[in-house]
Amino acid sequence: MYSFNSRVRYSEVNSEKELTLPSLLDYLQDCCTFQSEDLEIGVDYLAKEQVAWVLSSWEIKIYRYPQMGQHIKVSTWPYAFRGFYGYRNFRIEGDDGIIFAEANSVWVFMDTEKMRPARISERMKEIYTPEINDEIPGEWADRKISLPDDAVKKSVKKEPVRVSRFYIDTNHHMNNGKYILVAEEYLPEQVVVCGLRAEYRKSAMLGDMLYPVVTMEGKRITVTLADEKGAPYAVICFQIQKKERQS
Repeated sequence: MYSFNSRVRYSEVNSEKELTLPSLLDYLQDCCTFQSEDLEIGVDYLAKEQVAWVLSSWEIKIYRYPQMGQHIKVSTWPYAFRGFYGYRNFRIEGDDGIIFAEANSVWVFMDTEKMRPARISERMKEIYTPEINDEIPGEWADRKISLPDDAVKKSVKKEPVRVSRFYIDTNHHMNNGKYILVAEEYLPEQVVVCGLRAEYRKSAMLGDMLYPVVTMEGKRITVTLADEKGAPYAVICFQIQKKERQS
């Protein structure tokens, strides 16, 4: 397991002084990136070897949001490798041991020269030393997100969004967390996200246009960010509940 300690900053919270959803995702991404860098198989190593870990999907269960100034510990660990897929868990907890969020994720090991999945190298398996069968217990959804036909018929199209420089990461693609940032704008007011699933199907590049389609099914809201032909870049499913009124 790899962990780092932090403190929730003012720049990471919303009007209720709670950690925002995009900031929570940033902590998860930072944690696995820090692990890779510390193991010397990070950004520069991957670029040199012409390989990359590409996030296929993740599911995040949010039990509560940390408050501004609160000390937190962010942890991650790979627990399985199968073919070209890698499986990784995450946890965010307070210094009192209270768990704020847990996540499961599926990654694809890519050959960036041929732009296709590749079998995970023995070096990767050896260095990461996954804690086999140490997956966070509980029920996790399938990595693919599907919508029932009757819900799709009620979907609403929104104005397209251009991928700006702010969204681009070191892979020269739109960062995984930025899809969530865009999709979150279509949520109703006075709701809180208690669960999130995201499936990434292809990478959006600088200047691409995202065509959002919003589908509502009770406490589940799905935002599909697609190209002009309707092929999804990412599908994001939010599990929501009403915010508790402040006393």
